[in-house]
Amino acid sequence: MVAAELVIRADAARRRPPPLEPGEDGRLVATLANGKEFEVGRITVWKPGERLSLTWRQATFAPGQSTQLDVRFEAVGAQTRVTVEHRGWDEIPQDHVARHGFELMLFQRRLAEHWRVLLASLGAKARRDSA
Repeated sequence: MVAAELVIRADAARRRPPPLEPGEDGRLVATLANGKEFEVGRITVWKPGERLSLTWRQATFAPGQSTQLDVRFEAVGAQTRVTVEHRGWDEIPQDHVARHGFELMLFQRRLAEHWRVLLASLGAKARRDSA
């Protein structure tokens, strides 16, 4: 399991719709370089303002292979704590391109750092937008 956490300011006036189909069983779809759509995942829990969970997979995953992404939102005063857990990487073989050949523990540490960078970028954008 990988977990990352960040506290950011809530800014309801600037909310933008997520790039996914809302509601349980909604899809997260990416457009590939060749123009084709790829279903990255399906929403398994949809609680706006509280929690979003979905399956997540790369285009290189074998049929039936996926990981689980869980995002929780918690009010902390005038801010929002965003907690991300990305589980299921133990089911993806070490030699798979998505794991870059890393042993599970090292891969999870690198993935946690990836999520920290993404969340820090989101926090910086939220601060700029609210200034």
